[in-house]
Amino acid sequence: MLYRTPPGSEVTRRAVVAGTGVLAVSATLAACSNDGNSAPPASAPREPAAAPGLDAPPAAQSLASTTAIPVGGGAVFPSQQVVVTQPVAGTFKAFSAICTHSGCMVNKVAGGTINCPCHGSKYDIKDGSVVNGPAPDPLEERKITVSGDAIQLS
Repeated sequence: MLYRTPPGSEVTRRAVVAGTGVLAVSATLAACSNDGNSAPPASAPREPAAAPGLDAPPAAQSLASTTAIPVGGGAVFPSQQVVVTQPVAGTFKAFSAICTHSGCMVNKVAGGTINCPCHGSKYDIKDGSVVNGPAPDPLEERKITVSGDAIQLS
């Protein structure tokens, strides 16, 4: 006896290929999934266990001596991407050394401003506000601590 399929119900080659692809993707996903009961692969990085609520504060980085920052001026620390200023004697401020215009690093402090060499932006040494554009925003303030004559980036 010969079996015939009703007209319009033939399986096309395209349908077989598409079905095989879906089946292959499903099998791959099932093989790669983790049901939560197995250990992570040996190559997966493992996070160190920390006691709840005992996060250690980040270590402070020593930047400079207070004598290295001139009154009315400042210094740029490229490796820490920070600029430290002393607008008035004994008052130290710190700001990001990344210009808010196009991401260049500021390169000097002179004439009461923090200066970017890329497009001429200048920021006030007292508060990081824009004195001369094209920078759209002030420099982000950074936290420092002064202990004795040591300035540290927190």
